[in-house]
Amino acid sequence: MATSAPKAAPKAAAAEEVPVKKSNRKLMLIVALVVLLAAGAGAYFVFAKKPEAAGEKAVKAEAAKPPVFLTVEPFIVNLQNESGEQFLQLSFTLQVASTEQVDLLKLYNPQVRSRLLLLLSSRKASDINNAEGKKKLSTDIMATVNQPFTPGGKKQEVTDVFFTSFVIQ
Repeated sequence: MATSAPKAAPKAAAAEEVPVKKSNRKLMLIVALVVLLAAGAGAYFVFAKKPEAAGEKAVKAEAAKPPVFLTVEPFIVNLQNESGEQFLQLSFTLQVASTEQVDLLKLYNPQVRSRLLLLLSSRKASDINNAEGKKKLSTDIMATVNQPFTPGGKKQEVTDVFFTSFVIQ
């Protein structure tokens, strides 16, 4: 009987060791799974946000339309008399909101040219001979062209004026 009692003790010790090893393995397995899940969730949030941001940029890029320009025939006008006769030869291009605006401005071209001739011929050479004067003239050209063509009509959408030739003689 003495021999059977010592044999029972190692079995009990072995039985105690096995659960300890299993619990360590289970704990290690649970920690590894939590780390993998956290890494997967972090990767998802990092990489899932980038395509959305790229998609938003693509939408903004599509929303930005290319500029639409209308080249206006050159003008030669007499300027207001300061010290003898002076002339202005002017070529410019209008930037407009859409191709519909180009069509509308072409349709009303006689009115546009008449308005601009009156505006340009009312200037003195000293008023438009410097950068400030040219910027003011550009603003005045936009305001003149943007006026409605018919009473109660819709304003035009000229957004900028680009001088391509500017000669005072």
